[in-house]
Amino acid sequence: MTNSPSLSAVVGAADGTAAPGLVLRIHRADEPAMQAHSGTASLELDAPITENTAFNVGSVAKQITAYLCVLAARDGLFKLDDAVDSILPRFRIPGVTVAELIQHHGGVRDAESMLSLAGFRDLDHYTADDLLQLAYRQNGRAVEPGRFLYSNTGYLLLVEVLRHVHSAPLQEIAEQHVFTPLCMSSARFKSDPREVVASAASSYEPIATGWSHQQRPVTLPGPGSLWCTASDLDRWLGHLWHEWQTAPDGMLPSEQHLRYRPSDHPPFTYGAGLYADPRTGRSAVFHYGHEQGFSAAAFLASAGHRIVCLSNHAGISADHVAAAAMADLTRHPGTDPSQLLPHVLRTQPVPRSTAADDLDGKQEAPHTPVGTYACGEVPGTVRLTRSAGSLYLWRRGTRNRLARTGPATYTADGYALVLPTNPREDSGAAPDNFVLDLDRAPGLHYERCPD
Repeated sequence: MTNSPSLSAVVGAADGTAAPGLVLRIHRADEPAMQAHSGTASLELDAPITENTAFNVGSVAKQITAYLCVLAARDGLFKLDDAVDSILPRFRIPGVTVAELIQHHGGVRDAESMLSLAGFRDLDHYTADDLLQLAYRQNGRAVEPGRFLYSNTGYLLLVEVLRHVHSAPLQEIAEQHVFTPLCMSSARFKSDPREVVASAASSYEPIATGWSHQQRPVTLPGPGSLWCTASDLDRWLGHLWHEWQTAPDGMLPSEQHLRYRPSDHPPFTYGAGLYADPRTGRSAVFHYGHEQGFSAAAFLASAGHRIVCLSNHAGISADHVAAAAMADLTRHPGTDPSQLLPHVLRTQPVPRSTAADDLDGKQEAPHTPVGTYACGEVPGTVRLTRSAGSLYLWRRGTRNRLARTGPATYTADGYALVLPTNPREDSGAAPDNFVLDLDRAPGLHYERCPD
């Protein structure tokens, strides 16, 4: 389906200049697919988004990684309730099973979150192996068994499990078992940042002077780094629906092999790399992805309706577009995507950065050092300082002002810091230790380094 003028106007800049955009594909069961696309895949090359444009689909890739694990277990290469350390001897957290990694119930801290404490900047190039080294340093669950803790690192470990039992890289395994059988010719797990993906979009963020590239030289196949077109992702959802139809009555995709468990977004549950809506009349599975300026949404209803949205515009969230599209389709079932998109597209405002203290043009008060601190599970150190009555945490060369929310609790964007509750802190003395709870890496114990 070609772009409509109204669609281009919605995605394009106000002055008519080129801007990144998105693809929306709607495929009702037993009907031809409909697709609308608009915007620019590469501003530098003046290449428009077409039906052949490949996007980085981020965490949407998890459902394919999980599916490959279910297949391997079904073929007897391992059991889903096998302990991970029985397959990967370097993994030190006892009792965590393959199934728990798939369902984010393994208590594995997300290594990307920890790298932000280790001095890595957003544009640094780190590899999957860098993150695995942090995974192998963890010696205990970050949360109690049975609790959901979303972890990209858990899926990196699953890729290592697959590589071990297949003696092959993830792309080769996926090609043999998924991509080739389903004719997903564009689909590729990118494992080397130098690799060129055919017809790939670039991702951008709007800035005051135009557009800024958001892609970084990072490839993490398994939890992400899957590139494909909307039509190929639709083929995957079609296969998933076929398996859903042939599953025992009332079961979700792959539920006969791996039950769905509570997630971080009630009432949704989580199974084989998929969130599920278990509510009566709303049975569906889905996943969203957000990575390096790209966003993706893949939705499959029990009746077979599929919605795929892929964006290379950091201000457009594919999950929001997909949710609005679902709502509009419920009210107006026959709407064409090219007519639908102008009504559902909402360019999200780019959030103002809160990584560093906002001086608002005021002269900065001096900072008094409190101490330097280290954690055995994270390389590098962090620092605490005080300034103008506030406590600051320094990481990655920048500082976060900590808002006091309790007698010994402070919070900032994405994490909390808990100091020991003793008179020394109340008197302003330097604490000997503290606990840092990142959203996806809680329970990091930091000790003060010798002066």
